[in-house]
Amino acid sequence: MLESLYLQLGQHDTLSDEEKALLAETVSFGREFERGQDLVKMGSRPTYSTMLLDGLAARYKVLEDGGRQFTSLQVAGDFVDLHAFLLKSMDHGIVALSPCRVMFADHSKLKAITEQAPHLTRLLWLDTLVDGAIHREWIVAMGRRSKTSHLAHLICELFVRLRVVQRANGMSFHLPLSQAEMADVLGLSVVHMNRVIGGLKKIKVITWTNHMVTILDWDQLARLAEFDPTYLSLNNEPR
Repeated sequence: MLESLYLQLGQHDTLSDEEKALLAETVSFGREFERGQDLVKMGSRPTYSTMLLDGLAARYKVLEDGGRQFTSLQVAGDFVDLHAFLLKSMDHGIVALSPCRVMFADHSKLKAITEQAPHLTRLLWLDTLVDGAIHREWIVAMGRRSKTSHLAHLICELFVRLRVVQRANGMSFHLPLSQAEMADVLGLSVVHMNRVIGGLKKIKVITWTNHMVTILDWDQLARLAEFDPTYLSLNNEPR
């Protein structure tokens, strides 16, 4: 059941059978969430961390006027709130953008890993560092990239991350977001979001039909996005 987590951590460095067994022992129970439900509520103090087995989720903040901004997307294999193990209180929420299946890792068991398994601890630490790197890329995209380049970058990022956990099919992947939710990701109105998607379709770098995105020209899409996957730390090397 934890194969997506093993694939993700194993992309960074070799994960031993003993380390896989430790992770399996850490996860105790699971739950399914419907689209729109919070996996983790803002302001909560969870005593466990949530690992996404299947589905798509998003970190988000809500303004006083009700406006919502997504700050990252979470895919299968992500510990969506591993940082809460140390931060304790959640300063943002995490919402299911599709039906999601999760498992929970008790913080007391995660603490035992940090005391007994230094290499596995470093891999879990790296997982939170990649989260931070993704946030930096999103800030750059939001502030400095054109909206077309921003969307192209998001598509490149999601494709690479989903391919790592074997959730891409060739050059296609499922993206179960409405245009209103995509607008919350890019900070746009729904009308502007529709135009940006249409622009990528017009230059024939992607198709986007029934929540299925297919990349037709990776090189052109990556150039348009100025996409450099270095921030995802995908090289397998000693950590």
